[in-house]
Amino acid sequence: MFPSQQPPVQDRVTGNSASGRLDIPSAAPILPGMSQAPTTLPNTLPGAHNPAHDSAPKHALIVAHGSPADPAPQERWLAALAVRVAMWCPGWQVRAATLAAEGALAAALARNPNPVIYPLFMAEGWFTRSHLPQRLAAAGGAGLRQLPAFGHDPDLPSLIAAAAIAGAADHGLPPAETTLLLAAHGSQRSPASARITESIADTLRQTTGFARITTGYVEQDPWLADSARTCRAPALCLPLFATRAGHVAEDVPQALAEARFPGPLLPAIGEHPHTARVIAAALLRA
Repeated sequence: MFPSQQPPVQDRVTGNSASGRLDIPSAAPILPGMSQAPTTLPNTLPGAHNPAHDSAPKHALIVAHGSPADPAPQERWLAALAVRVAMWCPGWQVRAATLAAEGALAAALARNPNPVIYPLFMAEGWFTRSHLPQRLAAAGGAGLRQLPAFGHDPDLPSLIAAAAIAGAADHGLPPAETTLLLAAHGSQRSPASARITESIADTLRQTTGFARITTGYVEQDPWLADSARTCRAPALCLPLFATRAGHVAEDVPQALAEARFPGPLLPAIGEHPHTARVIAAALLRA
């Protein structure tokens, strides 16, 4: 069996109030394998006054799928994420809404004039290219600028590497001896989810020291349970999901239990404390 999924920790940063520079704890590396954090990441302390941002604020709206069966918890989690993103985006007002919560998208657009849309999805597919624009238009947001999905963010592979390496260290697993299983959504109808997942896996094979990196899917072959059966201890599983909804809370743990997966299950990558900074960097590049 494997330990139950732990709740995400909060953003932990310290800084020098005189210089406004950040000191990111070494226990939570943001982007391993890079000589420095991307220059697009904000380097001032949250809430610090910057005269350059005294003009009218910019607006952003983070949109996620949500959980149709129980939308309220995902709405609250996403609203909290928007607050953390705004801490790293001086001069921006950031709000959030899920597609699953009735009326949430229209309400957010009414309070957030002409926002940049940030899709908190793991793949560019039907939801981001067709369904989301249709829902935005129906809610009064036709023609809004929409950024690439979270799963396609150029900083995401480094964040995933950081999460996997830190997770292995937390559980006393040497990466050079450990199998990393990436759990993802997949789809029987579209290759988009598998394509981005396999691309990330290839990047991690080149940039991390794990003995083996493999993938498994909830809704397509190779099925997660089948991939998990091929893993020998030591091993750990990292879900490549943007939020902790039904798949992460139920389907992934069930598949690992069925396969008697011999390692821990980490939180979904969207729950990582530095996800807010990745989204903030994308908004600042917009």
